[in-house]
Parts: sequence; C-alpha cells; structure tokens
Amino acid sequence: MNNVITKYLLKNFLKSIFMWVSIFYCFGVILSLFEEIEFFKNLEVSLLKPLLLTSISVPGIIIKILPFIIFISSMWFMIKIRNNKDLLTIKVFGYSNLKIFFMLAFTSFFLGWLILFLINPITSSMSKYYEKTKSNYARDIDHLVTFNKNGLWIKENINNNETRIISAVKIEGFNLHDVTIFRLDQNYKVKKKIISKIVNVENNEWILNKVKILDLKDGLFVKQEIENYKITSIYNLEKITTLFKNFDTLPFLDILLNYDHLIENGYNKKLLNENLNSWLSFPFFLFMMTAIAAVLTMGTLKKSDNIKFIMIGIILCITVFYLKDLSKALGQTDRIPLILSVWSPVIALSFFSFIGVFQINEK
Repeated sequence: MNNVITKYLLKNFLKSIFMWVSIFYCFGVILSLFEEIEFFKNLEVSLLKPLLLTSISVPGIIIKILPFIIFISSMWFMIKIRNNKDLLTIKVFGYSNLKIFFMLAFTSFFLGWLILFLINPITSSMSKYYEKTKSNYARDIDHLVTFNKNGLWIKENINNNETRIISAVKIEGFNLHDVTIFRLDQNYKVKKKIISKIVNVENNEWILNKVKILDLKDGLFVKQEIENYKITSIYNLEKITTLFKNFDTLPFLDILLNYDHLIENGYNKKLLNENLNSWLSFPFFLFMMTAIAAVLTMGTLKKSDNIKFIMIGIILCITVFYLKDLSKALGQTDRIPLILSVWSPVIALSFFSFIGVFQINEK
C-alpha cells in the first residue's frame, strides 16, 4: 500500500508541475511572439521564423522562473489533495505531514539537478541559436557587442557616415589585449586600421599603447607607429562586461568544467562566480519553495478556497523574489560578499521553512 501511495503522490505532483509549466510556456509564447513579430515586421521572413524563435527562447525563461512555478504547482497539488480528502486518507495509512513534505520537496530538489545536467545544456544551445539568428537579422543595429570563442567584438557608429569595428583577443583587468580597430566609411570600406597590444578601457576615453596606424591615402595605406593613442567610445569596461554577461548561452556544466578556461578567455570572474553559485543554489531554492507551499497549505485538513491561497502564495512568492534580487544587488555592489548574496535567500528561507514544517507535522 505504501508503494501505491508514494506513486500516487509523486505521479500527481509531477503532473501538477507539468501542467503549470505548460501554462506558463503558453503564456510566454503568446507574450514573446508579439515582440518577435515587431522585430521582424520590416524584414522579408515568414511567420514561422518569429514563431520558431519564440518557441526556443521561452524554455530558458521558464527555467529562470521555475522556483515560482514549483511554488504554485506545490500549492495547487497540496490544496487539491486536502480539499478532496486524499490527504486525510493518506494520513490514515500512516503518512505524516513531514513525510509527505520531504517526499515532495526532495522530488523538487532532484528535479533541479536533473534540469542542471540534462535540460540546461539544451536550453543554452537554444539560446545560442536564438542569439545567433537574431544577430544575423540585426544588421541595422548601430551598436553591438558580442563575445565568442574568437574574443570580443564591438560595432559602434561614431558619426552618421562612419562605423568602428573593434576586436580583442581577451579582457584582463581594465585592459583589452591584441586589439584591432577598423574605421569604415558609409559603404563599409576600410578608411583606417589601428592595431594595439594593450588598450585601457576603464573609462570612455580609451588609451592605446604600442600603436600601429594604417591610414588610407590615395588608395594606399600609410603606416605610422606611435607609443600612445587615444580614442573616445560610448563603451567602457563596466558597460562592455554588462553587455556580454548573458550567461543564458553558457551551460552550467560548461562553467563548472571549464571555469579556468573561461577566465582566460576574458569572462569576468565575479560574474562567473555569481552565475555558478546561482546554478548550484537552484535545486535548494526549488526545495525551499516547496517547503513554503507546504507550510501554507498543510496546517489544516479543512476545505478552503483555492484562489485565496493562490493569491496569498503569489504575493509571498513575489516578496521572496524581490528579496532575492535585493540580496544579489547588495552582492554586486560589494555591500556583502557575492557568494553570500546568492545563498542568503536560501538560508533565510530554510530557517522559516523548517520551523513551519515541524509545526505542521504536529497537526
């Protein structure tokens, strides 16, 4: 009988999660589709293109809000088995609130690890395809920053008639290394080429060292070598690292296994640490969101209004996510250690949850 009850709980809990994931996926597709159609409205593409891009971009969003979805799913499932008296029946067969809670919470916990190792690589590949496809159609973008295996690339309009293309092998500290700058006219023909070993980009006024300048004059490039040279850009180090810190295209396993290699390629160590710890805390966060749902719903066997509990849960969940973002902001501004800022919401929720869980176990 215990096996039957366990299968019943896990099967219906997972069905509840799948149902809510499907609902949020449909909403995500509907909302994102309008944005993609707006992007492609002046381009000669079929409706299938924005629909395809929407469908592959939404799974990454779903993973980001999965703690919220797990919370809603857990509340929905627990209220359902309480209102239809299944919870009372299960208790008659010797299942306590604590046992039911741990069964569901550890299911969420293992689901989190499953997503990190199996689903996240797939959604990251989808995000890469999405970004690559959008960039191919974004030829009219005036300013563009991208970072790939070939290093950093920047496109910048410096006036109405000229464009600047900048490439750098890597970023180290405040400096770009092995930099090549192409200055193009309105027909995208090279007017000037600047080569520098090290470029300081701490501020918007870039300082180039050991510079070679090739100027186009009368159809020939004239070479000039100088020790220092300055250019003004709309970008500085902070803005560059902010623009290419999109870790949606970087799988958890890639960060975990190639951490040192990513640092060598120029990824910001602070951002990598933040992202790595965010992923590591992900399964624990799912566990805690199930715990909060259990505390709210399993304190009584009385039938109640589902909508009332869902609304209370949503308000509480929004509060949790606000505090989580606040904690991250404190870490990013060095008010508290960055790793602590990622884990502190989980730690805080664990104190609240476990006190509540032991209280509902007495009922």
